[in-house]
Amino acid sequence: MRNLYILIVFLLLSQISYAQNTDTDFYNSDFKWKIQIPKNFEKVNNDEWAKLQGRGQEVLEKTTGQPVINQSKTIFVFKSDNFNYLEANYQPFDPKVDGNYDESNKAVNEVLYKAFKENMPKAKFDTISTKEKINNLVFNKYTIKMILPNNMILEFQMYSRLFDKNEFSVNLMFLDPKKGEQMINAWKASQFGK
Repeated sequence: MRNLYILIVFLLLSQISYAQNTDTDFYNSDFKWKIQIPKNFEKVNNDEWAKLQGRGQEVLEKTTGQPVINQSKTIFVFKSDNFNYLEANYQPFDPKVDGNYDESNKAVNEVLYKAFKENMPKAKFDTISTKEKINNLVFNKYTIKMILPNNMILEFQMYSRLFDKNEFSVNLMFLDPKKGEQMINAWKASQFGK
């Protein structure tokens, strides 16, 4: 199962992470991917992120009634204020072993929706699954907009695709639409080498 469950943690636990300031270009050699992190976003401490992942895993295991095996490797996590996060990760996915990627992607989206719905029964949800090109590469995109009882809107945008036998994911979560726009623009302007 892909590593999107980590996003649930922020909404359910409101955990604050230790961070460091940054405004820099980021390059990942595994995917030959370059992205400019928006100004005033802070790098989240790896130890705190690991704790949040564990709590998110517990939520999903409760929702599905099954153990969740996390094989993901975090590329980075940046935040601006609380509830404005930009995260990237990857994990192994071999269609010969793990099955059809599109079907798996759809199943994960359904589990995420169910987990949110069960844990936030007073919120209203709007979801959409589409495909979007980033630097001429097609990504699966799943968007969840959550209207909270106080009329605030929390939005998740989750992008994923296979690179050989690895699923690469970029996840954006934002409460502040301006911060969301910064992350979306940075992600859409990012580049993958050949």
